[in-house]
Amino acid sequence: MAYGTDVPDMERRIAGLVDRILRGAKPGGIPILQPTKFELSINLKATRTLGVDLPSSLLISADEVIE
Repeated sequence: MAYGTDVPDMERRIAGLVDRILRGAKPGGIPILQPTKFELSINLKATRTLGVDLPSSLLISADEVIE
């Protein structure tokens, strides 16, 4: 399992910051952005190999389930 930031969302937000800097904003004056979207990925093959049974509610809530 992996729980982390939504990379495409972060890339869009970073592009906005770069745009502001290129338009003349001072980098020190731009606030630091915290991630707001997260993803949960589950690898079923690895869980079966380890003998771990995951509840169906966890599988349903996952953003990506890898067979």
